[in-house]
This record gives sequence, structure tokens and C-alpha cells, in this order.
Amino acid sequence: MQSKAQEKHDSVRHSRPCPICGKPATAADRPFCSARCADVDLHRWLKGAYALPATPDDDDRDDSGLKEAPPEQD
Repeated sequence: MQSKAQEKHDSVRHSRPCPICGKPATAADRPFCSARCADVDLHRWLKGAYALPATPDDDDRDDSGLKEAPPEQD
């Protein structure tokens, strides 16, 4: 027997639509509605459609604006 909280959690999880087409998700292909939508999502990942744009870190900046290092002494 499941608790009410577990039943509510399960019903919310099952009621989410497919992220590709919006149809109800199936248990076999969760979170998608079919193998086709799962393949569409995989293709999007592989071609980089879900990539976030990169921003340069402070360490990646060009250091040309810095003063020259002092000459080495022998």
C-alpha cells in the first residue's frame, strides 16, 4: 500500500506531457510518448541544439594589456 504523498508523486510524474510533441508520455518511453520522440531528442543533443552559449572566464582573457615581466637576472 502506498502513502498519499507517494500516490500524488506518481500521478504528477505520469501526467507530464512528452517534451517533444506534447502528447501524454508512456511508461515504456518515459519521459517521451514514443521511441520516435526519444530519437528526435537524441538527435537534437548530438547536433548541439541544447548547447548553452559559452562566455569567456576571467582566466581566458587576453593578457596583452598587462605590463611586461621584469628581465631575468643571471
